[in-house]
Amino acid sequence: MFPNTRGKLDVEDLLRLVLVLVVVWLALEIVGGVLGILADLLGPLRPLLGIAVVALIVLWLLDRI
Repeated sequence: MFPNTRGKLDVEDLLRLVLVLVVVWLALEIVGGVLGILADLLGPLRPLLGIAVVALIVLWLLDRI
């Protein structure tokens, strides 16, 4: 059906893709750790912080900010 369509991606391109995915993974781990520390510090204020974020997003979408 699709003759000669395998192997068109170079090894360097695949390595770059893997490198980008690993960098994104590490960045998400760091952000998750920082947010975990902040969540522990905020304690019972976490629901209020979530409500504030939702309110800011709604105001942004309604062009009120």
